[in-house]
Amino acid sequence: MTSQPPYQPYPSAQMPAPDQAPVPQQQVRRSKGLSWLVEIAVTVLLAFALYWIIQTFVVQTYRVEGQSMDNTLADGQHLLIDKLTPRFDSYSRGDIVVLHPPDQSESSTPYIKRVIGVAGDHVEVHDNSVWINGTELTEPYVAPGAKTRPLTDVDSWDVGTDEVFVMGDNRQHSVDSRDFGVVATSEIIGRAWLRFWPLDSLGLLQVPTYPDLPPPAATTSAP
Repeated sequence: MTSQPPYQPYPSAQMPAPDQAPVPQQQVRRSKGLSWLVEIAVTVLLAFALYWIIQTFVVQTYRVEGQSMDNTLADGQHLLIDKLTPRFDSYSRGDIVVLHPPDQSESSTPYIKRVIGVAGDHVEVHDNSVWINGTELTEPYVAPGAKTRPLTDVDSWDVGTDEVFVMGDNRQHSVDSRDFGVVATSEIIGRAWLRFWPLDSLGLLQVPTYPDLPPPAATTSAP
C-alpha cells in the first residue's frame, strides 16, 4: 500500500482571502491613469516654479525695440539679461543695462541704455562730447560723426551713491539721462551680456574700458 504525502497547506501569502474579490482590471487602469496625471501635474508645476525663479532672480530674455542703441544693438535682436551678478557686483561704466522706464514715460516697455556715469562722477555734455570729471570720454561704440548734445537746458549732472547716468549709443535718437536725469540702481532690471538672436549676431556683449579716465570721486552717504 502506497503511503500518501502529508498534507501541506498553501503558504499564507499565496492563499486567497475567502472574502476578497479580485480588483477589476478597469479600476487598476483608472488608478494608474490618475497616478500618471498627478506626476504630469507635479512636473509642470515644478517647471513653472523653476522658470519663475530663473526669470526673477537669475536671467531673463529681452527684445530690443527701437534704434537708441544703434550701432551696437539693432531693433528686434534678442538678449539675455543677467539679474544675478549685479546683486553682489555693482554696475560699471560701459555696461549695457535694461531699466524700468522713467515715471514720465508713456510706455511700459523697459529701456536699454549704456552706463556712462557711476557714483562719484560729475557728468557734462558739451562740445558734442561727454565729459567725466573734466576728462573727455572716448566712446568707440558711438557712430562716427554722431554728436552728443544735451536734450534739455541741463548739461551737467552729479551721480550719487546707488545711482548711474545712462545714455543710448545712438545719441541723436535716444531718450536717456540727458532727459530724465540719473537713475537709481534699484530701477535697473539687469545687465545685458549675451545676444542670441538672430543667430548670425550671436555673441557676448563686450564692455569697453576707459584707461584714460580718472577714477570717480569718493561718495559719502548722508548721516
